Amino acid sequence: MRVGRRAKAAAPGLVVLAALAGLARLVADAVPGLNALLLAVGFGAVVANTVGVPAWADAGVRFRGPLLEAGIVLLGARIAFGDLVATGPVVLGLAVAAVVVGMALVELLARRVFDLKRKTASLLAAGASVCGVSAATAIAGTIDADGESLAHVVAAILLFDAVTLLAFPVAGDLLSLSPRQFGVWAGLSMYSTGPVTAAGFAHSPAAGQWATVTKLARNALLGVVALWYAFRYADRTAESGAASLLDGVPNFLAGFAFVALAANAGLLSAATLNAIEVTSDALFALAFAGLGLDVRLEAMREAGLAPVAVLAVSLVVVSAAALLAVTTLL
Repeated sequence: MRVGRRAKAAAPGLVVLAALAGLARLVADAVPGLNALLLAVGFGAVVANTVGVPAWADAGVRFRGPLLEAGIVLLGARIAFGDLVATGPVVLGLAVAAVVVGMALVELLARRVFDLKRKTASLLAAGASVCGVSAATAIAGTIDADGESLAHVVAAILLFDAVTLLAFPVAGDLLSLSPRQFGVWAGLSMYSTGPVTAAGFAHSPAAGQWATVTKLARNALLGVVALWYAFRYADRTAESGAASLLDGVPNFLAGFAFVALAANAGLLSAATLNAIEVTSDALFALAFAGLGLDVRLEAMREAGLAPVAVLAVSLVVVSAAALLAVTTLL
C-alpha cells in the first residue's frame, strides 16, 4: 500500500521529466550538433527558473537522484575490463591525487586567502574534491556545521555544476581530446556526479563511460574523507569515525561493479546488453532533466563571492593539472 501511494505521488513528476527528456530528444534529432542530454538539462533549468516546479510534481522530480544512480548501475554493462586493466591503476592514482590535492588547496584558499570559517572551508574542500553537494552534506553532518554555511556552499557548488556542464564539452572539442582523455579529465575536475556524467556523454559514449568510472573512483573516497574530518574535528569517537568510513561509500557502487562483472564474464546475452543500454540511456535522460530542474539562479546569487572565488581558483588549478596529467599519461 505504501509503495503504491509513493508511486502514485511520484507519477506526475516523472511525467514532467519524461516530457522534458522527450522534447530534448526531438530537438536534438531535428538540429544536427545538439546533444539531447545537455538539452534536457537546459530545458529543466529554464522551467525551474521561469514557472518553477509545481508542488504536484515535486515528489517525482525528487527521483532524479535514484534515476541517475540506477543509470550508473546499468552503465557497468558497458565497461570493458580490458580497458580498465590497461589504464585503471593510473586513473585510480589520479583520482586519489585529485582528492588529496583538491582538499588541501581549497582548505588553504578558504582559510588563508579568503578568511572563511573553518567549517565552511571544510565543506567547500569536501564538495570540490569528492562528489559535490553529496560530499558537502555528508561532511556537514560529520563536523556539525550550521545550516547557513552548508546552504552557501551548496549554492556555490551548484553554480559550478551548471557552468562546467556547459563549458567542459566545448573545451574538450577545442582541445581535441580523445574520448578516454576527456572522460578522465572531466571525472577528475568537475564536482558532482550528475554533471560529470552528462558532460562525458555530451562528448561521446566512450567519454561518458570513462567520466563515470573516474568520478566513481573519487566518490568511493567519501568515507575516507568523512573519517579524516571526524578525527580532525575531534568531536566524534574513533568508533563513529569508522562508521562514517563505511557509510560514506555510495551504495550504487556495488551494483555498478556487479553488473560490470556479469557483463565481462559473458553472463548477459546480446539482447540483454542491448536492453540494458537502452534503459540506461532513458534513465540518464530523465535524471538530467531533473538535474536541470534543480538549477536555481536565485540560490546561486545568494551564495556570496568568497565561496565562489575559492571554487573558481580550485577548479582552474585542479583542471589544469588534471589536463596535463591525462594528456601525458593516457
